[in-house]
Amino acid sequence: MTQNGALSKNMRLLGHNDLGGFGNCGEGMAIQLARDGRRVIWLGHESAPKNFTAVDVTDPGKPSVIVQTDLPHGEMRSNNLDLVGDLLVVPYQTARPGMQPAGVEFFDVADPGKPRSIAFFDASGPHSRGVHHLWFVDGSYLHLASGAPDFKPRNPKDDQFYRIIDVRQPTRPTEVGRWWLPGTRDGDPDSPPARHPKFDAGFRAHNTNVYPRRPDRAWIGYIDGGAIVLDISDMARPRMLSRWDYHPPYPGFTHTLLPLFDPQLVIVSDEATAEAGKDWPKLVWVVDIRDETNPVPLSTFPIPAVAEFGGRGGRYGAHNLHENRPVASNLVTEKLVFGTYFNGGVRVHDVSNPFRPEEVAYYVPEAPRGSRAGAVQINDVLVDERRIVYAVDRLIGGLYTLELQV
Repeated sequence: MTQNGALSKNMRLLGHNDLGGFGNCGEGMAIQLARDGRRVIWLGHESAPKNFTAVDVTDPGKPSVIVQTDLPHGEMRSNNLDLVGDLLVVPYQTARPGMQPAGVEFFDVADPGKPRSIAFFDASGPHSRGVHHLWFVDGSYLHLASGAPDFKPRNPKDDQFYRIIDVRQPTRPTEVGRWWLPGTRDGDPDSPPARHPKFDAGFRAHNTNVYPRRPDRAWIGYIDGGAIVLDISDMARPRMLSRWDYHPPYPGFTHTLLPLFDPQLVIVSDEATAEAGKDWPKLVWVVDIRDETNPVPLSTFPIPAVAEFGGRGGRYGAHNLHENRPVASNLVTEKLVFGTYFNGGVRVHDVSNPFRPEEVAYYVPEAPRGSRAGAVQINDVLVDERRIVYAVDRLIGGLYTLELQV
């Protein structure tokens, strides 16, 4: 079905905001139920000059910008963010190792129009670019994909690993544990891992998800290291339970692990990083996790072939997932999986039958005006408890609010 130049199935556009021309959104989306009754979505930006933007989505048909902030300088990014209550956490990654600020900044956003910096966790160092991604849902611990001042990778591409930070006193954040893929740190007794012969994106942490339902487990997308499950019951000594590594034959970049606890599955997404499908296939996998030490792939999501979308402009393939953050403002579902596919839009799959997932809805916006890709590049997705879908464009398109009709 075509809707105003867009492609859609069981999803309808409610509203759109280009964020004042700074619509280059990253992988950070979090909804705040503000004290004054407004519903506010906080968005991280993929690249400079903006840091983060707050949008009033109380009426999802009329999203309006509340505040938009700038980064300290242009050679850094705040690609991600998260929020618990009125505490917003924003990771900073620099263009090169050794630069500052690199770490996590903490903001009090009790008044969404006036974010107030209250603390900073420094992750800078001679071999560190800071923090790429973080996870924060319990108000107590940050789970980071980060460099550190005392960590020297054997290969510069392997500079970010898993770190656990105690933030129960937000003005005094303290590291309590860390884990990296053995062989990737300078001085490790283990042999370095074999690098992908064609698509070497590095062995480093990306998403580092920990759910209150299983606070003793970390579900980590480790880029070319594959899908990793850690036992973090002793946070000071994380221990690997399993590593599902499918690179090669596949072209690398494990991005997100989304555990579905009752069916004992984990949904694993890749990230398409090359334009025109040159790193195809980048897929979303359904993996049986009944035995955590032996993940077994069951199927992949049915998505259009690269021949259909690869030539439309920009990237095409899997990327982010709605991650079922267990907070009041989010939809938590173990039946529907919401994912982003760059120029393939946002797509919804029913995994009731894990051997045969079914696509039940999608929305592909028309190309944003002025986009250098010539097509939309849907980068991240979040779904609230009202089943309103929020999707963002990586380049210039900004925020789209959608109604799910299934």
